[in-house]
Amino acid sequence: MVQVRFLGHAAFSLEAPGFRGLIDPFLTGNPVASASADSFRELDWIFLTHGHGDHVGDGVALAKRTGATVVCNFDLAQLLEREGVSTRGMYFAGRTKMPFGWVKMVPAWHGSGFSRGNERVYGGVACGFLLEVEGARIYHAGDTGLTVEMQLLGEEKVDLALLPIGGYYVMDGEDAARAVRLIRPRMVVPMHYDTFPPIQADPEAFRALVGNDAEVRILKPGEALDLP
Repeated sequence: MVQVRFLGHAAFSLEAPGFRGLIDPFLTGNPVASASADSFRELDWIFLTHGHGDHVGDGVALAKRTGATVVCNFDLAQLLEREGVSTRGMYFAGRTKMPFGWVKMVPAWHGSGFSRGNERVYGGVACGFLLEVEGARIYHAGDTGLTVEMQLLGEEKVDLALLPIGGYYVMDGEDAARAVRLIRPRMVVPMHYDTFPPIQADPEAFRALVGNDAEVRILKPGEALDLP
């Protein structure tokens, strides 16, 4: 069983026997975060979809404190290694075997650069992740617009899709519902909405648009679901 907990914005924790992970751990400075960075004392893996501050968040500090390995694009990994972080940098390719199962980096249409002082730093390509943990397949889309590559995920038998619905920077609810029809997940959780004014969205309207195409679970920050 895998427990998936929504932490607010696009941040999630994943827990399974022998596996403790975070995805896009933007906690400090996140107005809707349900947990603080200090509440995570033990971690094995941190997955970063891209280099923007509202996704990297506390990832570097957490990795240094817990010894967790950061999985991200290769260019961002190179930068993080200079800060003393253990990384697994990758690109769009096949499945990479991991102690917990496997991970596959998949496309996302978004930026990834970030500021360091007065300098703008290239953070590599933005991505999403398809993870298999304890036999459960979880897709975290990261920040992305609707993209035709999502139809390839329809062949992956995704158990849970974590999809942005906030619009402006990412898919809105209408496009996210179209993404559901391409991905064909068993279950979907909306994310990346209501954190800041530009990304206000109605998750119930998204549920209505999805209809019978998938089970929509609307999680408040701090709520969790279990994948058998």
